[in-house]
Amino acid sequence: MRAIWSGAVSFGLVSVPIKVYSATSNHDVRFHQVHGEDGGRIRYKRTCEVCGEEVTYADIVKGFETPDGELITLDDSDLASLPVKTGHEIDVIEFVPNDQIDPMLFDKSYYLEPETKAAKPYALLREALEETDRTAVVKVALRQRETLALLRVRGKAIVLQTLIWQDEIREPEFDILDNEVDLKPQELKMASSLVESMGADFDPSEFHDEYRDAMADLIEAKKSDGDARPAPAAEAADDGGDSMSDLLSALQASVDAARSTKSDSGSGSGPTEKKTPNRRSSSRTKKTEENDAETGTDDAKPAKPATTRRRSTKKTA
Repeated sequence: MRAIWSGAVSFGLVSVPIKVYSATSNHDVRFHQVHGEDGGRIRYKRTCEVCGEEVTYADIVKGFETPDGELITLDDSDLASLPVKTGHEIDVIEFVPNDQIDPMLFDKSYYLEPETKAAKPYALLREALEETDRTAVVKVALRQRETLALLRVRGKAIVLQTLIWQDEIREPEFDILDNEVDLKPQELKMASSLVESMGADFDPSEFHDEYRDAMADLIEAKKSDGDARPAPAAEAADDGGDSMSDLLSALQASVDAARSTKSDSGSGSGPTEKKTPNRRSSSRTKKTEENDAETGTDDAKPAKPATTRRRSTKKTA
């Protein structure tokens, strides 16, 4: 496993250096959307519903629509101004009885591994939680956002269990539940008897995902029957600007095109031409260099695809 976070558990005057690991993984069979005719991957482009133009990742900001129909936009500088806790400490707020924790609050689980020199205080915290039958309520900042969590014991490990907030739990607003239901004593007795007859100790290893297993068998059967084909290679360049990597590729291509323009104009001209360069060619080259120099600032426009830059280079040369 690979640690996703490191810090320390702090309770009282005790500090336990730890590393955090994801305690669960998803084993679902994952699919791509492909073109049934040739197997090509389906890609989606970000388009503006107002102007209909494709929008690059660099031009996208977060927007919040108010109940009265107004739009509030937030850029990176706005988000950077928020009070975000960046410390690497898991602060214990209180210790509560285990039976007071509503499982509806559970979100994600993480294992805590103690650093080499912290084995003893780690074991001390673990045994104290077991001895008192309590759970530690903590606050921790994971992925730049503070969240409420629990420290609970699972075997020899301490688990960090993140929680959702109380106001995120919905209430079951079903009117039918308020209706009086007439339950006869013999009906309740029979139902209780059925529950007792089907009683067992829960062992999650006895259960497995039958749908996932059937899906894996189906895929293997189609492969064995020869119903498979080589996945087509993706095109080297993608004009869609579908991700940050596409944007960086476009920026690099623009820089390369600008350098090529400077090299061609310098090597193909004599001494006389250097003193009196063509004004139109010079202005085009200067404009290209200025655009490339400004790329990456707040006022910069997104770089155009490399193909557009190359056409401009040919005209200049």
